[in-house]
Amino acid sequence: MASSSSSRSDALVTCPTCDYSVLQTPGKKRTICPKCGNFYSKEAADIATNYHRNRQSQHDQVTLSQRKANPSQRNDEGGGRLHSITNFFQNLAPGSRRSNRGSIEDNDALKESLPPIETGPLLTPNRNSRVSYANNVNGGRSEGEEYSPRINEPCGPNCIHQKRHHSGHQSPADGGHLLVSRDLHSSRMLSPTLNSRVSSSSHALNWSLDSSGDSSHKKIDIRSRSAESLKEDFLIAKKSGNWRSLLDFYTAAFDSFDELNSFFKKDPNKEYKTVDDPGIKTDYLNLVYDILVNTPQGLQKEVLKAIINSLLKDKRSHDGRLWLYSKDDLRAFYILLQNAQFRSQSTYVIFAHLLRQVAALSDHDHHYLVHWFKRLKNDRFRAIIERIHNFISVRLFPPNSGELPPLAKCSWWIPSATKVLALFNAANNLLLPPIVQYSEFYNSTLDHLDLMAEYYAWQNPSSHAGFSFCQYPFILSIAAKKSILQKDSEQQMIIMARKSLVAKVQRRQLPDIGMLFLNLTVRRSHLVSDSLTEIAKKQHDLKKKLKVSFAGEPGLDMGGLTKEWFLLLVRQIFMPNYGMFTYDKQAGVHWFSPTPCDNYQEFNLVGVLMGLAVYNSINLDIRFPGVCYRKLLSPAVVPFNNPRATVGVCNVTLHDLKGVKPEVAKGLQDLLDYDGDVENVFCLTFEVVQSSPLGDTKTVSLKPNGANIPVTNDNRKEYVQLYTEWLINTSIYAQFQAFYHGFHSVCASNALIMLRPEEVETLVCGSPNLVMEDLMKVTVYDGFSPDEPTIKYFWDVVLHLSIDIQKRLLLFATGSDRIPIGGMGEMTFKLSRIDDTNLLPMSHTCFNQLVLPPYKSKKILKQKLLTAINNAEGFGLE
Repeated sequence: MASSSSSRSDALVTCPTCDYSVLQTPGKKRTICPKCGNFYSKEAADIATNYHRNRQSQHDQVTLSQRKANPSQRNDEGGGRLHSITNFFQNLAPGSRRSNRGSIEDNDALKESLPPIETGPLLTPNRNSRVSYANNVNGGRSEGEEYSPRINEPCGPNCIHQKRHHSGHQSPADGGHLLVSRDLHSSRMLSPTLNSRVSSSSHALNWSLDSSGDSSHKKIDIRSRSAESLKEDFLIAKKSGNWRSLLDFYTAAFDSFDELNSFFKKDPNKEYKTVDDPGIKTDYLNLVYDILVNTPQGLQKEVLKAIINSLLKDKRSHDGRLWLYSKDDLRAFYILLQNAQFRSQSTYVIFAHLLRQVAALSDHDHHYLVHWFKRLKNDRFRAIIERIHNFISVRLFPPNSGELPPLAKCSWWIPSATKVLALFNAANNLLLPPIVQYSEFYNSTLDHLDLMAEYYAWQNPSSHAGFSFCQYPFILSIAAKKSILQKDSEQQMIIMARKSLVAKVQRRQLPDIGMLFLNLTVRRSHLVSDSLTEIAKKQHDLKKKLKVSFAGEPGLDMGGLTKEWFLLLVRQIFMPNYGMFTYDKQAGVHWFSPTPCDNYQEFNLVGVLMGLAVYNSINLDIRFPGVCYRKLLSPAVVPFNNPRATVGVCNVTLHDLKGVKPEVAKGLQDLLDYDGDVENVFCLTFEVVQSSPLGDTKTVSLKPNGANIPVTNDNRKEYVQLYTEWLINTSIYAQFQAFYHGFHSVCASNALIMLRPEEVETLVCGSPNLVMEDLMKVTVYDGFSPDEPTIKYFWDVVLHLSIDIQKRLLLFATGSDRIPIGGMGEMTFKLSRIDDTNLLPMSHTCFNQLVLPPYKSKKILKQKLLTAINNAEGFGLE
């Protein structure tokens, strides 16, 4: 690392991180390294030059070659790129050109800065010792030499120790030059080479100690400060303006990982090496952060500098070996991630390095953090997620391009943040119910990216190596996933249509427009059988755009006929007397009938129906429990060329059974909770009784020789689990297998891997949250004006209808009682005028259009509207 003058006016400055040289214009305060993207000042580069020249003269060639051979290792451990963020924060000091642009701004009264953060070497000869740092930037100490304070050694006119004697530290005149050290045996190395703008004169916020006293009486162990004492100190400081007590507390607490553990560990003498308890005084930590965000900006800035010190601690011993992270280190990361200061954009450089270190931890360490994260309170957990989301959004689309380093120079920021967010997502999924809804991990900013580019990069890692958001699908909103799935479907539709066209040409047949679509012609009177026949004949065309026509009825399918076909078919198949599905009124869901049958083709048809609905962006009124969609994604990709592969089987619990058969689940729960003798009272064995269509019954063993194994207090949990698995998986395996293959015959796509079961349900059924006020906002008028009496009558009537009638109105006008994933805002709805008031309201479902005569009163309008929606089926052309 060298800094040399040039024959030109520019100076050649070398990055202290990666040894990359760059020309710098005279007077420029800082430089962004074009190679590694980090900040550094010219002064810091000059200091580093002199220091490293002296160091290199004392190193042997073997040590020097080892250092150069492992630059990435050095950077990852905090001694590399992290070092440059100290210089970045020098530019946030009062009086600098950046001080008026970040969210951490100086109060008008704070015209003088606190002592600058260190920029000298960070050497820790002993990991467990608290090192006192001497003022030895150019001291020429050898590699293995113990680092000890030096007495009576002057360090120049800018020595920071000369300027801190008013704070109770020993001055050179009082007996030598002592290192500045915190009262809690924690140390901070203060570089004399950077100009310190600390003045001994008082200012608006009195940071200095009482001049009448000696600092020795202040040397109490403030690690033991209670929450009440901290609150009291805050109130006193806020009233008096003297923040010295809190400044000492916060800078000491955040000065190192060891100090973080000393201050916030429940018992500093215990190791807490379990995933069940992080060993943190949670309420106390929350109080510390709540007070911190209400302190002056100068104090908050000092805390950030102390955090930099913590992150910069070198994890290597004096012989160059790497130290493994301890549980105390993980606790420190756990504490720092909860810091609310990272919601400010001006702290993102530090936050990025914190996220990077957490993301780079081993899987074993991540395992501990995940289990610790799940113990956070909802509001704290949600706040961390929000901060990481904001960090990603601002990094992708910075409001001011000059505030952050160029994206190309710090490409690791977003992957690091996303990986840490994945840890919180994993923690959230460990609990039932989860800490927050899975939708809170969505980042809607990503909807504006080139999603297909992300998808193709994920699908082709060999040609698009690197990070893709599709690797972490929890962060993509359901709207983004729907967009990816639809565009992927369109691509497959185009491929299938092209193949059909090529086949026609090869056979020397005349192409026609119909060959580009999946054309189904069915009779209303034989809806299910005709649909089965048509789909069986056109298996190779299922990935084409669907068009439906009803035999004997004129009409061009612009979407409305397809919607009606889906609705009528679903309505008929799910009727209880049809025998395919059972309906539980208490749960409000359908489930597969376990009755064996000779042909499961109709279950395959239902799967195809659901797949076509997703493929053609049509919402179905199907009520399946959540476990059904979990089974549908087990596995998400059909096993290739293996028809005997097990599909549609997933791990289930009693909670899943509650969503399918609540009464049965309640009985099993009572069995588990019973305090008496289970064997003599319940008289159960490991078998279950199954009914047949003719009223006969047969018994099925839940395990080998189950009829002879009684259910006892000891084995009742096993019985409940086996019975639950039999009801949800085993008893309906053939039915669900046909259903599974039918769905995947249409929707086979790697994009399904990104979907949660709940998201598949939303894609199939749409959102049930109906808000008619939102529909009113997107309505357009043809022949009406919004202020006409008829329109006012209409909305007054509609907004006061029951939810069920509102859904039937939506079904009448649009062909579906569900709304799109993105809400009513994604819908188009038109109210058109027809002048014959003797007519009932009419609809064109393919255009989401309601035709309304100008009725003379609200009463007449309501009567006509209800009559229309209660008697609507077909197109009235028979």
